[in-house]
Amino acid sequence: MVKVCNWFSVPLQFLGVCILYLIVEAICRHSLYDAVQFMTGSKLVFLYNAFLIFVTTTVVYLTRRRIFARTVIFVVWLILGIINGVVLACRVTPFTGPDLKLITESLRILNKYLSLAMLIIVLALLVLLICGLVWLAVKAPKYQGKMYYRLNIPLVLAGIGAFVMVTNVALEKRVLSSYFGNIAFAYEDYGFPYCLGTTFFNVGINCPNGYGEDLMHEIVQSEGTIERTRLSEPATNIIFLQLESFFDPELVEFLNISEDPIPNFRRLMKEYTSGYFKVPSVGAGTANTEFEAITGMSLHYFGPGEYPYKTILKEKTCESIPYVLKGLGYSTHAIHNNEANFYSRKSVFANLGFETFTSEEYMPDISDTTETGWVKDHILTDEIMKCLESTDSADYIYTISVQGHGDYPAEPILEDPQITVTGAEKQEKNNNSWEYYVNQLKEMDDFIQELVETLEDYDEPVVLVMYGDHLPTMGLTAEDVENRYLFQTEYVMWDNIGLEKKDVNLAAYQMGAEVLDRLNIHEGTIVNYHQNRRKTQNYQVDLEAMQYDILYGEQYVYQGQDPFMRTKLKLGAVPVVFSGITKLSDGTYYITGENFTASSKLEINEDLIEDTYFIGPNTLMVREVEITDGDVLDVAQQSNSSTHRVLSRTGTITYEEPKTTGTLPPEEEQP
Repeated sequence: MVKVCNWFSVPLQFLGVCILYLIVEAICRHSLYDAVQFMTGSKLVFLYNAFLIFVTTTVVYLTRRRIFARTVIFVVWLILGIINGVVLACRVTPFTGPDLKLITESLRILNKYLSLAMLIIVLALLVLLICGLVWLAVKAPKYQGKMYYRLNIPLVLAGIGAFVMVTNVALEKRVLSSYFGNIAFAYEDYGFPYCLGTTFFNVGINCPNGYGEDLMHEIVQSEGTIERTRLSEPATNIIFLQLESFFDPELVEFLNISEDPIPNFRRLMKEYTSGYFKVPSVGAGTANTEFEAITGMSLHYFGPGEYPYKTILKEKTCESIPYVLKGLGYSTHAIHNNEANFYSRKSVFANLGFETFTSEEYMPDISDTTETGWVKDHILTDEIMKCLESTDSADYIYTISVQGHGDYPAEPILEDPQITVTGAEKQEKNNNSWEYYVNQLKEMDDFIQELVETLEDYDEPVVLVMYGDHLPTMGLTAEDVENRYLFQTEYVMWDNIGLEKKDVNLAAYQMGAEVLDRLNIHEGTIVNYHQNRRKTQNYQVDLEAMQYDILYGEQYVYQGQDPFMRTKLKLGAVPVVFSGITKLSDGTYYITGENFTASSKLEINEDLIEDTYFIGPNTLMVREVEITDGDVLDVAQQSNSSTHRVLSRTGTITYEEPKTTGTLPPEEEQP
């Protein structure tokens, strides 16, 4: 029997790989039925992915411990599939190459995806698995035949070469794609192994043909004479408001909606500059839309499914609208009503020229959330005004909303929805999902009106650009929407300075340059390129070369010297201040200061007190703690992510035991 298996080991191994791959896809899709549908409905893609796994198993023919080596490889693929299945159960985007590269960081946030009980079970299973593999390494039979390395090595290399050829043909024939508009959909269409591999190896921007100093000089010269910047006096504040999953649901042809959920946005579009807004993704990819809008760079030239926030921007600075405006005396701010570490923004924003970043940890009250747990957007009005009022200079403020975030519940969870929806019964997402979504849109639209009214009363010039970051995760196809295109939302450019209405369709990477052009600002390599080369010949080809030169090349457009220094990013537009501590009774103290939030925690000798109670923006309380003379105290802002890391700290105070106890101020109440 062993001899027969050895004779047919290659076809038997491929059959085993096919079975393994079916199991992996079933785990990733959370359904064996869906995996079988994928296998039968996309046969070529299924066989390609099976071939990919098979090529990784051919190394077993270079060792006598074939059973052990084969088992290890199978187990690795199975574990990768399980990881993706778990990740997809907790977030919209699947497990990608950048996640794999950051595996050590990912291990720190395992509790975000697994409960404590599940973590214990997983660790126990891993111990059993390791023990089993050790036993197999010792006990498994070895191949007893002659090892023909001169034949086996070329055959393994030939298998790799054949795989490369098959990949090129599959891409050429469009069986596979090298561009992922929606990475979650790509994993469903092209299979887990291919997508994981391509997001791991295919990152960054490829070196353009003919790249060199002469080419970059030619591209810069092609911009012609650059207009001179003429700032108004005072300079105009610029606010970008990126609205999570915001678009016009009346564009969906099968929906019947009881009332218009976005009347304010629609009215503003009629009165001010507006149009379609081309975005780089569908259903997910918030960080990529903001990357394009902030930098003026197109995601089309990066690796499939790549998030520059997770790759190149973690290690280097990048020309951006904030850097351009900083050079003109603007203050630059980012605001997001979600946690600071999401998409690595706390680290990345310093490489994009932002001076402050206000995340939800620095917002005083984030208790008003949607039924699915996302902080509502109306909180952003006050945060935008704090940024405007925190400086004497003009401000650039990039605000990222979160209220419209999916996943949208299929079961009815709104007790008395203002807007009702029908018509989606035959769609993947039913009426309940759409009903939840459009009611969130209604509240977001109310927030838009509130923000505009607030800015109308503000005594400084303002331009406010608002747009959706992508379509919602509703399984829409191009045939479902009136405009027959999924990669666009809509934008409106409100202002209080009398700008002429000028309707034009724009891509996210063109918006910043367009806004600056309307304000007579002509600074920055990328800005000037868009302002002068849009709609010209080779516009996209030269843009790709410029992006490569700036991020991965020799930076010839800057004479070989990176002109952008990483900023010292401050968290919060207004500082958290720790001014004093008063003993109420044994073990109970209240802490006074300014701009405290629910994320503010007392630290005693760098030991963070988790049970710190938020009483109000000026008062915190701790109970059942011991503080003695000489203890060093501070207040730390704790991350709301599962890592619970400290984001920032106030100055310190050395504690002195009081002779009498204090009382709470009358305006604050104990919890």
